[in-house]
Amino acid sequence: MSSAASLAAGAGAPGPTRRRRTDADTAAGEQRWMLLNVAPSALVIAVLLMLPLAWLVLLSFTGAQGGFTLAHYARLFDDASYARAFNLTLWLAAITTAVCALAGYVLAYAMTLMPRATVTATMALVALPFWTSVLVRTYAWMVLLQHRGIVNSLLLDWGLIDAPIPMMHNATGALIGMVHIMLPFMVFPLHAALQKVDPDHARAAAAMGASPTYTFWHVIFPQTLPGLFAGCVLVFVLSLGFYITPALLGGGRTVVMSILIEHEVTSSMNWGSASAVAIFFVAVVLAIFAAVGRYMPVERLFQK
Repeated sequence: MSSAASLAAGAGAPGPTRRRRTDADTAAGEQRWMLLNVAPSALVIAVLLMLPLAWLVLLSFTGAQGGFTLAHYARLFDDASYARAFNLTLWLAAITTAVCALAGYVLAYAMTLMPRATVTATMALVALPFWTSVLVRTYAWMVLLQHRGIVNSLLLDWGLIDAPIPMMHNATGALIGMVHIMLPFMVFPLHAALQKVDPDHARAAAAMGASPTYTFWHVIFPQTLPGLFAGCVLVFVLSLGFYITPALLGGGRTVVMSILIEHEVTSSMNWGSASAVAIFFVAVVLAIFAAVGRYMPVERLFQK
């Protein structure tokens, strides 16, 4: 009789197959609910981002008479001014990324050695530029770097130079301003990556006789590569679209692609060429993410 009772109890209890089916139904319901919650945001993104992008694509293939044309894209490779602007844009973005990576890593690593109160104050100073407009910061650099600005005046007064150093109306001024603006975007992911490094790893390496240099390059640095890659990708991509800083500090001589697009729209009213340049730049950014994704999934770059 106890066997019959056991069989009856076993028949009434849900089996593994039924539990799996229930779990699958629950997961499917959660996914549908998540999609319903995401749908309004996706619709807003589609309206505000995808539709203008589609409009730019259409304009880039539309000729002056309204027909289909590839002349706007052909001009990107035939006109030397586009090649110069494109090379200068890539050069400025690459140098800005390299300088920010070096300075940002030194600062982020130094913060790991500071007391907690000092780290908080340092992070506040790093974030301070975010509270100031890019235009205001650029004008401040103009005051500092101009021919008779504060920097040149101090160097002349101290006898370190005989003539003012040209630090404005050239690529040097644009580079200085871009590094100042982009540095926080490098420091934050690097600091987050360094915070995740277990200090016991460095202590274990030291206990086994490793030098501080060996410990840094073989124990600490490899663990911070995701943060470094994240900062480099973020700084490089954002540097490609700079407009205010090169326009003011470059003084019209540092013509990057964003300035060229503005000139095509405001001066020449050539929306087709401007759209082709914009679409080309979007393709470059996507190619960068695709190249990075071959070595590290892009979603891992922005994990905290």
